[in-house]
Amino acid sequence: VQLVESGGGLAQPGGSLRLSCLASGFTFSNYAMGWFRQAPGKEREFVAAVTHSGTTTYYADSVKGRFTISRDNAKNTLYLQMNSLKPEDTAFYYCARGYGSRRLNYDYWGQGTQVTVSS
Repeated sequence: VQLVESGGGLAQPGGSLRLSCLASGFTFSNYAMGWFRQAPGKEREFVAAVTHSGTTTYYADSVKGRFTISRDNAKNTLYLQMNSLKPEDTAFYYCARGYGSRRLNYDYWGQGTQVTVSS
């Protein structure tokens, strides 16, 4: 199993970024997936999750209405569209295989991609 994130970088407050996570080594369409993030000195926290079919999504309150999780099962790729970015969104972002908002429910993780929101 391999999960590789991309798309991180520097964005201004109010700006947008789209993260991607390319999955391999398993049947992507059979698994729910999620995004987590970890800021310096803080615990890794849940951001968003999506069911295996992509029909149902879940979000942390802190990103609801600003971030959108989606997936393309034909491309084995998970996405996180981040709009109206805030400085407090600065963190390493990780995609993971699993379900729900608890870290314990996820068994494989990517290496992460850095998102920095600053003017």
